[in-house]
Amino acid sequence: PNSKRRKGVSESAPFLSIKSGDAVAISRIPVFPIARFRELILDLISKKFRLLALFSNAPHSHSKAPLFAALSDDEQGNIHLAASEPVQNFPSLTPACPQAHLFEREIYENSGLVPENHPWLKPVRKTPANRTSFFQEQGAQVHEIGVGPIHAGIIEPGHFRFQCHGENVRHLEIQLGYQHRGIEKMIPCYPSRSLSLAEAICGDSAVSHAWAHCAVMEALSNRKVGLEAEAVRASALELERIANHLGDLAAISGDIGYLPASAYFGRMRGDFLNLLMRVSGHRYGKGLIKPGGTTYDIPDSMRSSILKTLKDALRETQEVGDMFFGASSVLSRLENVGVLPPKFCEELGIVGVAAKAAGLKRDARESHPFEIYRSRKISIARLESSDVYARTFLRFIEIKNSLTFLTDLLKDWPAAGALSPKGKNRPRHLALSLIEGWRGEICHIGQTGPDGEISYYKIIDPSFHNWIGLALVMRNQEISDFPLCNKSFNLSYAGHDL
Repeated sequence: PNSKRRKGVSESAPFLSIKSGDAVAISRIPVFPIARFRELILDLISKKFRLLALFSNAPHSHSKAPLFAALSDDEQGNIHLAASEPVQNFPSLTPACPQAHLFEREIYENSGLVPENHPWLKPVRKTPANRTSFFQEQGAQVHEIGVGPIHAGIIEPGHFRFQCHGENVRHLEIQLGYQHRGIEKMIPCYPSRSLSLAEAICGDSAVSHAWAHCAVMEALSNRKVGLEAEAVRASALELERIANHLGDLAAISGDIGYLPASAYFGRMRGDFLNLLMRVSGHRYGKGLIKPGGTTYDIPDSMRSSILKTLKDALRETQEVGDMFFGASSVLSRLENVGVLPPKFCEELGIVGVAAKAAGLKRDARESHPFEIYRSRKISIARLESSDVYARTFLRFIEIKNSLTFLTDLLKDWPAAGALSPKGKNRPRHLALSLIEGWRGEICHIGQTGPDGEISYYKIIDPSFHNWIGLALVMRNQEISDFPLCNKSFNLSYAGHDL
């Protein structure tokens, strides 16, 4: 495969370069011997690229299969693709590239390909915690605390294993997989239900995942979306972001006992879920986005009504935010708690709010703008303290930025465009889409077989990248800080488990 230089691949950048929302023939993706494949990935990582995806499309047969890698150049807005020659064993990237650790564990679990010298090759999803080994710290005064998977609240299941010295957490290990439903395998098997499955990946991110899925399907069938449909999609995405950020602010306020802000933010979250209901007919936006466009538009009368709600919400958000963040008791509880240094964020490939709170450029609306975000820019906030305060205050800023973006968009609504006709998927193609959900970057990848039908589907929710970040911020932290640190990340069990 390396005997001839492929079209679109330069000597200085041997990977194939594409944009989010592109589809390419699989035959165009350059293939390298595994040693060269690893070397090129590490070279790009050293140049501040990051690993979007590392996967194998092989069944769990323990036979040889290729690896595929997608890396992001956030400065240039490009995505770089390559594949390896078929392998059974391969040298692990993780010791030199920690952000590969979970991808390689997933590859081993799903396809039986062995990443040699991986430091902690334990199951990701499919083995229950009672049949899984855990790290244990030795010492007479070290004790272990197990929390979950059943919790004292109406939340999803997950197991947290703390190694503690007194009240101090020395190590936290998180075992998930209790919500594993096999969605990646179901999407190729049930093509008529693939959109519904995408919406069910993570209930509070139905809009984000639906858009990412539709972008993949539209790229594979070379289908374009009109400007008005793009505006409706962006409106729903920002409403979803605002509602969930308000919910997080309410929960964090409640965790530290500041009940006035908790009540106000919680009530305001309901206002934006109701707006999503008006736009889509569903409080979480299900059924709105579909391949080729949207099920509904937003008529003039509705836009006028929404504008008034947004104006009131911006004023209320500022007032309640000033009250909350202006209280010295709030700041003393949030500042310098659960710090995740920028260096760790970069090494682990952290995305979304946690990465932006550490000052990193990690927002697909900015680095990989999609659809209407290419022409309508939204302000992207970044902070530097990387603690619970930064992750909380960043949500507050993002709410205001989304409200401003929505207000400007609704006042300058694009004209309706003609929908492109539905076409057939191109055979033996791969498409990749990035959508900035409220937790962070969502990546969907679809491959077609010789008949044009989806043969393989890959989903990477931001929680997949970020659970390790929560584990690390708890080191040398009081165990009583765990609920606050956990809520400042607010990661998805179902989005990780799929």
